[in-house]
Amino acid sequence: MVSSSSTARAPRRDAADNRAALLEAARTLLNQDPDASLEAIATAAGLSRRSVYGHFANRDDLLRELLASGAERVAGAMAGVTHPDPVVRLALIASHLWQEVEDVRVMALFAVRGPLRVHTAAALEPLRTSVFRAIREAQASGQIRTDIPARRLAHLVEAAALAVLEESAEHPMDAHEGHSLVILMALATIGFGWREAAQFITDNGLDAAS
Repeated sequence: MVSSSSTARAPRRDAADNRAALLEAARTLLNQDPDASLEAIATAAGLSRRSVYGHFANRDDLLRELLASGAERVAGAMAGVTHPDPVVRLALIASHLWQEVEDVRVMALFAVRGPLRVHTAAALEPLRTSVFRAIREAQASGQIRTDIPARRLAHLVEAAALAVLEESAEHPMDAHEGHSLVILMALATIGFGWREAAQFITDNGLDAAS
């Protein structure tokens, strides 16, 4: 005999599975086509459009949750990135960031540049703070350019990383090329010449995703 508690739990499990399926379908489909409709997402999840409204009020509601959870995942993955040398630390942040978002490049761009970016800002703030601190330390030790204030330079490093994502979304590149390029762009932004940056990557074992 099935207990009443078991029958009460089953619908909640089904609902949780359906919600997860919708988010995963949206993650995949929107990375291929940012304009994919709610109906297309529901179909990809194996659900009817009507069933979507039991979980999300509208397409923007689904997008907000998807982007916020993605930003939290990326920020969580970055939390353990550390190194005593602030320039190596900055390069490692760029390296790990690429590894986290390279399979969802379009959505990553949308998360920080799209109209719903306000919903990812809080989750990404610890990552931005880590970049700023690494730059401030590297400037204080004379390792990188000091002609640009640390806060602005941190913004420019972020813009350089986004430029690589944008380029890779418009003109596909493999994971290894993207990984190298995002580090090179970060180093170039903070004042490294291209030969110096390439040597730095090799000397610190950053020339392959780990």
